[in-house]
Amino acid sequence: MTENRTPLVEMRNVSISFGGIHAVDDASIDLFPGEVVALLGHNGAGKSTLIKILSGAYKRDNGDILVRGDFADINNPRDAKKYGIETIYQTLAVADNVDAAANLYLGRELRTAWGTLDDVAMEAKAREVMGRLNPNFQRFKEPVKALSGGQRQSVAIARAILFDAQILIMDEPTAALGPQETAQVGDLIQQLKKDGIGIFLISHDIHDVFDLADRVFVMKNGRVVGHARTEDVTKDEVLGMIILGKCPPGAVPGPGAMQTA
Repeated sequence: MTENRTPLVEMRNVSISFGGIHAVDDASIDLFPGEVVALLGHNGAGKSTLIKILSGAYKRDNGDILVRGDFADINNPRDAKKYGIETIYQTLAVADNVDAAANLYLGRELRTAWGTLDDVAMEAKAREVMGRLNPNFQRFKEPVKALSGGQRQSVAIARAILFDAQILIMDEPTAALGPQETAQVGDLIQQLKKDGIGIFLISHDIHDVFDLADRVFVMKNGRVVGHARTEDVTKDEVLGMIILGKCPPGAVPGPGAMQTA
């Protein structure tokens, strides 16, 4: 499916240590346009640390990051944004007391020729972006705190893609959401895929992963156990990778896979 295309982003042999502990050890992952890749593992497995390296929150000790086939120099979140990498955190980091348009342009507000806020232009652009992402969204005049969890996700994602993000990191996007809102987030992700945006999905919900992800990478003790297309493995096999570090026949083993005789 992906062999003849250039990855949107690729992390090669990435490592980072804290106080002599190898939090991430020789990890390699990749992501293609219009694809959702889930990163799985127990707490402390290294998945969040690896993704924080990509987002610029941590600086790697070793390894390379490539974006669209070119080496990327990512040392802080500003660098990551320059390469079109945005993170949608579980807490969303939206401003509750202002509306969707104000959230989309938070810190990057448009101004008129007289130096005043150009509310008309910002709302028009917000309607355009939200219309593409979530056509059913109509609550443009209400503060974000009045919106549902799924609608708040729409605002957070729209803010990222408004400024040309092509690589989204989504941290537990359906945590604490009900079934209807979870379905709404799934619809958002499908729309992003159609637009060619690549998504790294961090989730502890194995059912979520199989509903949303095209591929899974599993980490254990800072190393990649292996990766597989979700259609080639079962949920039980992925759980075996997470718990035992055992790579099933349908997966490609990584350096962290359990060695068998």
